[in-house]
Amino acid sequence: MSVYVLDHYNEDGAKVMRPVLTREEYLALRNSNKQKKTLSAIRGGDKSKKNQLLQMNYSCVPGDAGLLRGCKTPSNSVGMDIDFVAPAELSAEEQQAWLAGKMTGVPELVLSKREELGLHMLERSASKGYHLVFRRRPELSQEGNLLWASELLGIKYDDGAKDITRVFYSTTADEENLIFLSDEIFEIKECEAIDDVENTDDSDIEDSAEMKFPDSFKGVPYATIIAEYWRRTGGEPNTGERNKRLHKLAANLRAICDDSEEWLLEIMPRYGLSLQEMKGIIHSACKEPTKGSRAMDEIVESLITQISPDDEDEADEVLSIRKSQLSIKKLPQGVKDSIAAAGPQLAMPIVTAICPCIGALATGVKLDVHGQMRGLNLISYIAGDFASGKGSIDPVVDTWMSEIAELDAIYLKEEEEYNKKKLAAKNKKEQPEDPKLPVRYITFNTTVAKLAERLGNTDGRHAFSFTPEADTVAQKWRSSMCDFSVMLRQSYDGSKYDREARSAEAVNVHIKHLLWNVTMCGTPDALYRVVTNYTDGFQSRIALAQTPDNTFAKLEDKPYVLTSKQAERIKQVAHLLPLMYGEVVLPKLEARGRDWLEKIRLEAMKNDDRVKARERFRTCVTTQRMVCCLMLCKVCEQLIQRYGLSEAEAQLKQHPNLWKEMLQKVQTPAMLDTYDVIADSLLENALYFFRDRIENAYLGRNYVSSVCGERKKHGKNDSIYARLDLQFSFEHAMQSSVAIKGAGQCAADA
Repeated sequence: MSVYVLDHYNEDGAKVMRPVLTREEYLALRNSNKQKKTLSAIRGGDKSKKNQLLQMNYSCVPGDAGLLRGCKTPSNSVGMDIDFVAPAELSAEEQQAWLAGKMTGVPELVLSKREELGLHMLERSASKGYHLVFRRRPELSQEGNLLWASELLGIKYDDGAKDITRVFYSTTADEENLIFLSDEIFEIKECEAIDDVENTDDSDIEDSAEMKFPDSFKGVPYATIIAEYWRRTGGEPNTGERNKRLHKLAANLRAICDDSEEWLLEIMPRYGLSLQEMKGIIHSACKEPTKGSRAMDEIVESLITQISPDDEDEADEVLSIRKSQLSIKKLPQGVKDSIAAAGPQLAMPIVTAICPCIGALATGVKLDVHGQMRGLNLISYIAGDFASGKGSIDPVVDTWMSEIAELDAIYLKEEEEYNKKKLAAKNKKEQPEDPKLPVRYITFNTTVAKLAERLGNTDGRHAFSFTPEADTVAQKWRSSMCDFSVMLRQSYDGSKYDREARSAEAVNVHIKHLLWNVTMCGTPDALYRVVTNYTDGFQSRIALAQTPDNTFAKLEDKPYVLTSKQAERIKQVAHLLPLMYGEVVLPKLEARGRDWLEKIRLEAMKNDDRVKARERFRTCVTTQRMVCCLMLCKVCEQLIQRYGLSEAEAQLKQHPNLWKEMLQKVQTPAMLDTYDVIADSLLENALYFFRDRIENAYLGRNYVSSVCGERKKHGKNDSIYARLDLQFSFEHAMQSSVAIKGAGQCAADA
């Protein structure tokens, strides 16, 4: 088989392809209405639509799961790209004339050599040349085949399209565009093995290759060392600088690889370079005079300090714990960038902090959890000692909410102008009309009445509040903490909220569904000033995360900061989230939630842990909402990778259910594993901060539990004597009395 169509992208944004088996199917794909309209727009001057054309590959066989990336098995044919690039100094009209002259006669030339060439297909490309597919000569490599065909035809091929994973943007099936097509291209033949690894587009050594050298140094994986090196030197290299920076990496790594070129080749990333190119870079680096690397020594020392305690067994335990944490690599765009801005040690606090932002932005999304449709309503608290890194959350949250904040700035300016007019017209008969402005990024530094008014003016969309200092809430709302608790509890459930006042001029609010997401940061003691009641359900609605203990941590050589690139990627995702509207049922996520609930139920029942058993209920709901937020970001990432930001926005507007279909597909094992990590973390933190207080509250005399046993009816003759034996002592009577009335009441009676 020699022709494959790029069918879709998988959950990781990688291209997936499938074989085209018949001429009829091939022609139908090329002749779709969308293909015709897109090609017409491109040739009319709209080059931005090129990535919407049908994509075909003719040179390789798909890998596992149909993946194009990393394919190493050539097909029976070779795809060749012929481009004609007009001199830049010519005018647009002159360039068109030049191009027409170059393209004239090419089809006739290729067709005249079709037998010798083994021609399978010839098409005119979308803009400036031709694509042809010919029978592979198995004794030659991919590039060798292209050189052979180029010499046969006397036409230069595009040397930027020489690897077997290269795809071609197809045109239509009419005679002007599809000039020649042989049925041989659809024949299923066994592909002959060709060692052509140096021409493939893979970025690392084959996964199946056996490691000849150790993959770690002093217990620290080389991959971790390389990642830290990139972080300290400005990030991973971009095209244009990769050769130079890979050379520097090799020059530093050789100091901890025994100056072995083979060892370096095995552990170093390649960023799209061929095996031969990497060998050249490494050889050049190792030819330099032998010397140590102070930079590499510092990196290894810092990493050993972080993950390798003195006791060897303890080190293994730390590593295993680290493996159970969030897999940052598999997190979607925006989320991954948020963590990169604060540092991987703050992964869980960052995810917990930004999920309420994501839920507020995706205000039109409702998720079915245990049969109930609710919005992605979330309340988070990030607890940590002073100077523990909580401050890095502030710019990340502001970046997520930047688009709403810009719109709010316009509304706040209008409100300021209204206040000036109202003040000027204080004693006039005609008063300016009060504008109901939908401000959604609401400050905590306000009154209960003003907050209620803001929440009532959001046009049925989520409001969001953030405070980097939770004591702002405790101080500002000191006398109204009950109101604060009630409002947040109702916002978590999306239930009705009413507030009435006697005065007609006072704030009166009637909200059908209160939608208000909140993120708070503060010290642990501030948490106890915000959450003062441990049995009213407020505490169980909060997603708690804790910053790691950095008391004795060394100061980072290059502190983590939010870069402009990270901010832009966050803003792209934040821009698409508000375009998603509708209700979704995610069966795999629901099933994972139920499995986790049952696991915790059995653990709690085994230990008679009533607090843990009760905390699990809302922890499950909160986690499902948080993971849904991550999945929505994954959908945004895939749309951006596939179409670009502007076209992704257009796709969501034109196809309102597109995001729902994609959301079902991102219920991947990796994403579902994230559920367990988040749920376990939330439950652990809730028990850490509140277990003792909850237990003490339940044991308090003023708490009336619903678990009181079976109700019994007692008559007037039912007294303490009915509970005693016929003969009893004073001590027995006192014990029975204490059991019934309590020790305090018995002492009072005495």
